[in-house]
Amino acid sequence: MARFARYSRYGGPEVIELVEEEPRLPGPGELRVRVAAAGINPVDYKIFGSPEGAARYEGTLPSGVGHDYAGVVDALGEGVEGFAIGEAVLGGLRHFGMADYVLQPADGVVIRKPDALSFEQAGALAVVGRTAWAIVRAVGIGPGDTVFVSAAAGGVGVLAVQLARRAGARVVGTAGPGNHDFLRGLGVTPVAYGDGLVERLRNAAPQGYTAALDTHGPESIDAALGLGVPIERLNTIAARGHRGAQGAGSWDASNADFAEVARLVAEGELLLPIDSVYPFERVREAYAHLIAGHVRGKVVVTMGS
Repeated sequence: MARFARYSRYGGPEVIELVEEEPRLPGPGELRVRVAAAGINPVDYKIFGSPEGAARYEGTLPSGVGHDYAGVVDALGEGVEGFAIGEAVLGGLRHFGMADYVLQPADGVVIRKPDALSFEQAGALAVVGRTAWAIVRAVGIGPGDTVFVSAAAGGVGVLAVQLARRAGARVVGTAGPGNHDFLRGLGVTPVAYGDGLVERLRNAAPQGYTAALDTHGPESIDAALGLGVPIERLNTIAARGHRGAQGAGSWDASNADFAEVARLVAEGELLLPIDSVYPFERVREAYAHLIAGHVRGKVVVTMGS
């Protein structure tokens, strides 16, 4: 028997249940992955939290939970090429990642895991790695830019600030006080949230801002526009449509981009902090911790033996 995280009504983490059933064999074009670790993302609780959130991602009741995962291929369907049984992989499959087994289309979001990448890091990478790569590229960040990144210590933000720095930009990022020293260690100027945000951002970069990456919400979009960032150089993943702001997301990154981010993390050129690790039996607690906020990097669930 295998365990799968499911929900049959909308609400908070309390709606998630672990159910057991026989794992299915992969069909044509699918590989089956025995999951070792699964990362969780804010979009997950937006989906199981309400019918509106679920509808945005084609969710229906009952549904599985999660997206990101890493593990080992244990079965191959007819016609699958490029993967082998026993090979470690990482990937993402919306509504299905939080499970002992994932049936992954071989032409979907799945790549080989670099040997130096831990399963916890690999299982946390699909959404945030692809998104960070895509949003930095979308606004064309390069030398001479001064970039405002909101929620700079979160899963997407922490990779985005590092990619922006690698591209030659100066970066100012919002975060809770407990993450300020951490951000300074990444070469980022930290700024606190809350009333007076625009003034603090202006003081942090008196010469002005040329681009902004929002991973937090409307307040950050308002601040960026108030600081004179052109709308075409503002990418949001948290409040698309607010004041006309739009943005690239994980779907704008290819598997080749995904593999490059995985390589950079594996080789230590990008830091992906693991905030906390929970066993599968405590998946509700994992989501409650993420929802509470001020997470540094990623929260990960491990499946055990």
